[in-house]
Amino acid sequence: MNLSKGRIWPYAIGASIILVFGACVATIVVTNTLPVQNSDTYMMNYHEADEKANDIIKAAIEFNSNYKIEYISDKLDLQNSVIKYKVSDLNANPINNAEIKVVVTRPNNHKYDQELSNPKVQNGIYTFESLKLAQEGRWDIMSKVTVNEFHRFYNVKADTRTKEITEY
Repeated sequence: MNLSKGRIWPYAIGASIILVFGACVATIVVTNTLPVQNSDTYMMNYHEADEKANDIIKAAIEFNSNYKIEYISDKLDLQNSVIKYKVSDLNANPINNAEIKVVVTRPNNHKYDQELSNPKVQNGIYTFESLKLAQEGRWDIMSKVTVNEFHRFYNVKADTRTKEITEY
């Protein structure tokens, strides 16, 4: 067969279409096997957070106009981490009746999530003790603080290798 008279182009175009279609299918198959997690910055999936974005912002503004919260832990440690928050009103009077829900998690991985409850409270300092972490590295510490009818989310990034804490 003599393919030099222009008959090779239909075969080349057909092969190219099959290769492009195969690459698209391979991309879909590979991406479906990757461990993608939903964002849970506000202790809810990102769809719910997107729907409630204005309410979350408004609640944080109302909380901040009445109360102050601080993450005051020294450092995360693999064997014995202590998570501490200080809650006070704007006049620096301690608040001892806040409800704090805390989730300690790895970024983009819920395998090692730990939910903390029942803190010890003394002079507005809420202490969650004896937390054991599964791995070295960065951890997200997400909390929802409720005082009376006011609430807000307060999230920090901490690392077992450094003392640096970042609020987000």
